Amino acid sequence: MTDSSTESQLENVGDGRLEADVVIERFADQGRCITHIDGRVVFVRFALPGEKVRVRIDEPHNRKDRFWTAEVTDVYGASPYRVEPSWTLAGPLAWGGGVGGADLTHVSLEGQLAWKQASIEEQIKRIGKIDGIHVPVLRVPEDEDAQGLHWRTRVEFITDDNGFVSMRRRESHDRVRVTDMPLASAQVLKVTEHLDLFNRRFEPGSHLRITAPEPREGQEDVLASGNWALMINQELAEGREYVRERVQLNDGKAMEYSVLASGFWQMHRMAPQVLANDVLDLAREYAQIDDKSVIWDLYSGSGLFTMPLASRIVPNGEVLAIEGAEQAVSSAIKNAKRNNISNVIEVAGDVLQSLRHVKKNYANLDQPDLVVLDPPRAGAGKKVVGQIAASGAFSVIYVSCNPASLARDLAVFTAQGYELSFIHAHDIYPMTHHVECVVLMSKVVPSK
Repeated sequence: MTDSSTESQLENVGDGRLEADVVIERFADQGRCITHIDGRVVFVRFALPGEKVRVRIDEPHNRKDRFWTAEVTDVYGASPYRVEPSWTLAGPLAWGGGVGGADLTHVSLEGQLAWKQASIEEQIKRIGKIDGIHVPVLRVPEDEDAQGLHWRTRVEFITDDNGFVSMRRRESHDRVRVTDMPLASAQVLKVTEHLDLFNRRFEPGSHLRITAPEPREGQEDVLASGNWALMINQELAEGREYVRERVQLNDGKAMEYSVLASGFWQMHRMAPQVLANDVLDLAREYAQIDDKSVIWDLYSGSGLFTMPLASRIVPNGEVLAIEGAEQAVSSAIKNAKRNNISNVIEVAGDVLQSLRHVKKNYANLDQPDLVVLDPPRAGAGKKVVGQIAASGAFSVIYVSCNPASLARDLAVFTAQGYELSFIHAHDIYPMTHHVECVVLMSKVVPSK
């Protein structure tokens, strides 16, 4: 590793701004890279390893801070992974950007996969205490043709002081008017055009959300079907309160879902299919279960995994689905009926508290053969992992959108007698540092 602190010269360039010329050392997390200035670690946005760049230190610059953050202003020696920002408005402040939402817009698609792989592997090693793990990061095939753009089926904005659609500039209260959203799917863009969204005025300071599901086989586009929504400050303004989602499975079957337009659903247009099929494949190939087994689906949402697990994996068994959001559980119950699935028990409540009472309330389901969990960014946590381990489940499929919290939970699983049997990731958030990991943990069986 090169310590660029010996090469850097911290300069005051006026108005209290500090800048320096540095050599970037390596990838870090959250879309940043690492360099050093005067022996201090500096996390730099819009950089790439090996590059010589000029950076501007974020204010305030307290000399006692252990870490600083900074942003690239000039590039003197570019990485092979560097490309012209595909969305200038989301690029560096010095280049007219700053709105956020695409912190890897300066990185080639190949470079984005390399970055995410390095970040996942480093966190699993450092936080999860698991060495020698190789984590392939898979791109959704259609994203290469789209150059990593046009994938979001949900987009959000805030309106500026004049009521126009805008986005907040990073690390400020400034709102920058926008007239396009390059990450939005073709269906979302159809809705924005239909609404004349980028030319309309709304109440200043309003929060806008557009939801437009991706049509699947046999479905009309969103405008023809009316299957879209405009939410203003969490209230339905136009379209439908609930939208229809369809997930095509690899065995030719399809699952139909009704999802609250303002609620959570995987936002990449292909992510629901990619992740649902991935979980099913792992359950079939690696989990030691049969069609009469019991499965727990934790943080189950509107039933993305619950429905195919119940109907395709354990049609003669049962699935216990636990979700904290009552509206999502209400949707899941309706989705089970919609798909003619009767072997699911839906529980609305905190996951940890619900697990503590499974034996009392659902005695025949307290010993699952497989546990599937897809927790929020904070992860499941030590106590939930402990409950899973105490259940005696042989296999655990963990879907995570945050490698750091995943790594923390993997360390707990390992301490509870599980081993990492399989891991890969899906790049379902192109142009951003986010990535989705899918992991299989298996209970270690003592040798005789």
